[in-house]
Amino acid sequence: MDGLRARLEAQARAEGFVAMGVCRPDSIGHVPEALSTFVAEGYHGQMEWMADRMAWRGDPVALWPEARSVIVLAESYSPDDDPRDGLEQRNCGNISVYARGKDYHDLVKKRLKRLARWLIAEAGGEVKVFVDTAPVAEKPLAQAAGLGWQGKHTNLVSRDMGNWVFLGSIFTTLELPTDPAEVDHCGSCRSCLDVCPTAAFVAPYRMDARRCISYLTIEHKGQIPEDLREGLGNRIYGCDDCLAACPWNKFAVAASDMRYAARDGTLAPPLAELAALDDRAFRERFAGSPIKRIGRNRFVRNVLYAIGNSGAPALIATAKPLLDDPDPAVADAAQWAIDRLS
Repeated sequence: MDGLRARLEAQARAEGFVAMGVCRPDSIGHVPEALSTFVAEGYHGQMEWMADRMAWRGDPVALWPEARSVIVLAESYSPDDDPRDGLEQRNCGNISVYARGKDYHDLVKKRLKRLARWLIAEAGGEVKVFVDTAPVAEKPLAQAAGLGWQGKHTNLVSRDMGNWVFLGSIFTTLELPTDPAEVDHCGSCRSCLDVCPTAAFVAPYRMDARRCISYLTIEHKGQIPEDLREGLGNRIYGCDDCLAACPWNKFAVAASDMRYAARDGTLAPPLAELAALDDRAFRERFAGSPIKRIGRNRFVRNVLYAIGNSGAPALIATAKPLLDDPDPAVADAAQWAIDRLS
C-alpha cells in the first residue's frame, strides 16, 4: 500500500490540494467528551444540529463502521493581504475571506470526488467524501493525520501552511499507511485570543460560539444581543480576526484556485448599497457564494448593525425605510442603527 499512498498524494496535489494525511477512524477518542462538554455548556448556541448529531460527529466509526482509513486533505485560500485592513472602511462591509469568492463547498467536494474515483480505479474499495456540511470532526481528524493542530482559536494551524485552509476528507474501506499525529505548537502565544472583538474565547482552545462574530452573523437567527452589536464593527458576514492574527501565517501557502479570489461586490461593498437589497437582488448578487445561504433578512440585519457602527449620520436615510421591514430582526436593527447615529 506504500506505493499507492505515494501515488495518491501526488494525485491529490495535482487536484490542487496543498497537503494530505491519513489516520484511522478511531484516532480521535478525546472528541466525544470535548463535544459533549461544549454542548452541555450551551456554547453551540442555536446550532442544534451539533447536539442532534453528536454521536456521528464525535465518532467517525459510528458514522461509517466499514471505514478503515480517513484521508484528510487541505486546500489553501490564503488572502493576498490582511483582511483586517477593511475594518477601517466603516461605511463599507467587511466579508470573511473564505466567502469572498466561489463557494468552497462546491470546489472542494468536486476535487474530493475526482480523487475518490481515482482511488477506486486504482485500488478498489468503497469511499465516502465529506466537506464541512456533514457531521465529521475534520479538524481533530486533520491533527490525527498530521496536517496540523487545533490552535487556541480552535481552528487548524500548520507550520507549513498557516491557518488559511479548507478541509475535506475521504473515508475508505482500504487500509492505507497512516501518518503520525501533529502536536501543539502554539506555545505561550495569545495573539488569536486577545484580538477577538467580542471575547468569544472562554479559555485557550475553548470558544463560546454565542459570542463569536462568525456564528452571530451566519448561524444566529433573529436579533443579536445588544451588548455584542458594537463589537461586530462592519463585519457583515463572518470574521477573520483570530485567523489573521496567527503568527504561523508567515508560512501560509498561496491559494491554488483563482476562484477563491474576491469577486465583484464582496470586497468592501458600500453599506448603503447592500441595505437596499430585496430578496431577489440578494440572491442574484450572491449566486454561487456561501453568503447566499443565510438569506436576505439575516444579511441585511448584519448590514444595519454595521451601519449603526459606522459613525456616519448620512446613513440614517438608508436605515429609515427598513424600520417597516416585515422581518422583525431587520426592523429592530434599523431602529438600533438610527438610534446609534442620531
